[in-house]
Amino acid sequence: MSAAHIGYAAMLEQFGPIEVTEYSALAEQHGFTGTMAADHFQPWVPQQGNAPFVWNVLTAIGERTGTDLGPGVTCPSFRMHPAMVAQASATLAAMYPDRHWLGLGSGEALNEHIVGGYWPEAPTRVAMMFEAIEVINKLFTGKDVKHAGKYFTLETTRLWTVPATPPPIYIAAAGPYTSRKTGELADGIITPGAAHSKVSGVFENFAAGARKAGKDPDTMPKILQLHLSWAPTDEEALANAVTEWPNGGMKFPKQDIRSPFDFEQMAKLVRPEDFEGRMVISSDPDVHRASIQAFLDLGVDRVYLHNVGRNQAEWIEVFGREVLPKLTR
Repeated sequence: MSAAHIGYAAMLEQFGPIEVTEYSALAEQHGFTGTMAADHFQPWVPQQGNAPFVWNVLTAIGERTGTDLGPGVTCPSFRMHPAMVAQASATLAAMYPDRHWLGLGSGEALNEHIVGGYWPEAPTRVAMMFEAIEVINKLFTGKDVKHAGKYFTLETTRLWTVPATPPPIYIAAAGPYTSRKTGELADGIITPGAAHSKVSGVFENFAAGARKAGKDPDTMPKILQLHLSWAPTDEEALANAVTEWPNGGMKFPKQDIRSPFDFEQMAKLVRPEDFEGRMVISSDPDVHRASIQAFLDLGVDRVYLHNVGRNQAEWIEVFGREVLPKLTR
């Protein structure tokens, strides 16, 4: 038994760059052991109100903290060519050795459609992400490389600023195929909080992919991003969920919706019962502790917590005192 690795999920949809950096530093002071920063060009709903550039914010967080940090997650396929993602990540890893990890995903129209062009269906987006990883890994070598693939072209070049050790690549995955390919091609997996049976299935597919590639899945990080709502009363916790994070109660795929204002209209249909089984909403820290511990017992190595309310400082202090010290791996 050992202390659990519980990080802070810095939600750039909700807070400006200075404010979210302050919260990340405060979280470390209260026992959180890492920061996952959301990469968004737009918030989910206008009420959330922010979307600073994740790489600037991660740099500021790196200066103010001493633990791990990475984007949770960035898409290397539309807004940013994989070469640019590789350069941004390599620079951050050079600045903060052995602290930075690169979290990648296949993208959402909300953030990626802004540069125009055709928005493909999910299988194509996943294929683009895995090809992008090939480009990124080539550049992480620091050697002259090139790439001519189905989706991306890289003419002969190199990264001129590279860390002594490339950052590990963790992929956001929740489906069977993506989970297996993540095990084959990445260094670890990021998955959202879900029913325990679903999370276990994701990990099983991830392990199968890793073993296929000759890797030991037990040595590869299994990371969970967990949304929750805590406030001093149950009523406040529920109000925070409905007002600040209605997307957590939307029981449908969201990757093809382009506008925060469309999400705002959908949010009017969200009811309190829609959060059941999707997000713990409670004023009792022990209820949250039990939920987090259950995921750790499933084999999760790291959990990054997002409290959906604006009450970040209060929540950080309460969880740092009453929840984090009781969690074990």
